[in-house]
Amino acid sequence: MIKILLFALAITFSTSSFAQFNSEYSTEEAEEYDAYDDYMDYEQENPSVFRAGPQLEMPEPQMPQAIKKPTPYSGNLRILATVNGEIITTEDINNRVRAFCLTTGIPYNSETKLLIINKVMQNTIDEKIKMHDAKNNNIKISDSDIDNAIQTYTQNNKTTPDKLKRELKEFGVSEAVFREQMKSDIAWVRLIRNKTGNIITTEPEVQEALKVTKEDMSKKKFMVSEIVIPRKEAKNIHDLSRTLRHDPRFEMYAAQFSQSPSSSSGGRLGWINDGQLPDSLNKVLQKMSVNQVSDPILYNDSYYILKLEKKFDPAKDKMPEPSTKEITEMLQNQKIERFAAKYLQTLRQRAAIKLKE
Repeated sequence: MIKILLFALAITFSTSSFAQFNSEYSTEEAEEYDAYDDYMDYEQENPSVFRAGPQLEMPEPQMPQAIKKPTPYSGNLRILATVNGEIITTEDINNRVRAFCLTTGIPYNSETKLLIINKVMQNTIDEKIKMHDAKNNNIKISDSDIDNAIQTYTQNNKTTPDKLKRELKEFGVSEAVFREQMKSDIAWVRLIRNKTGNIITTEPEVQEALKVTKEDMSKKKFMVSEIVIPRKEAKNIHDLSRTLRHDPRFEMYAAQFSQSPSSSSGGRLGWINDGQLPDSLNKVLQKMSVNQVSDPILYNDSYYILKLEKKFDPAKDKMPEPSTKEITEMLQNQKIERFAAKYLQTLRQRAAIKLKE
């Protein structure tokens, strides 16, 4: 229950949205960036509130058949992009699409393929950017570091390194590509850890969070998760919402596909007070049942899919207050996550990126 209350604080202290993928991948030179000073400026931004459009009724379709070994690009090997002089080929994307489907469990089919390809391309560009900056910061990742990360991954997924190798081969995923992705993840964690050593959570911040918590516990609220997809990428958005009514892994889909800051926490907005959002959206939440997924809602050239996780009525429900330690850890983690997102955005703006198609 304490974790539930922490989500209320997470939305209260959230910052505004970052630029979308297309605008982030600018080849223009960014101004000189002082990471900590820019972070402190960014902390002062106010959260945005969106308005909901009308919900659209669509007939229920048959669930599409998943493709186990997807191959988005066939034919001769082609260059799709360059990032700081490094190339990304059709084979790179084919391998990473298969790895994506293997590790996330998200099926590749007519409903998801465009979302998956776009997400994988974005991830691959970020992978190159992160490794380039890690090299500039003298961060080195050894083969043993990657082996240890794979060992941890297999333990968490209740498998073994040998079984993972067989699965990679079965899905048509290059082991070298999988290890390169692991290497990028390790390097990024170390890079951010090095750059956030001077970020601290102060006692006044903790006390303010505790004060907000006590005041907030007297209000009726909804715990809401979201997936936000720009209209230009939302060709199968109605199919996706229907898929989510059958597939309980809303958090997984949000983490991979949503283009909102909440994607870093699996789409969770946390607790939204009754009446905090515009009437059109608030009325939708009031009519939804717990665990229900909404139809797509068009707002500001993007579609929103909402899921109602829980309801809280102070007249009936009681929650214990979180401890000072839990509040401190939550605020500290939020600061690091926001810094990492802002820092990656700046690296994207600085990078020399050329998309071939």
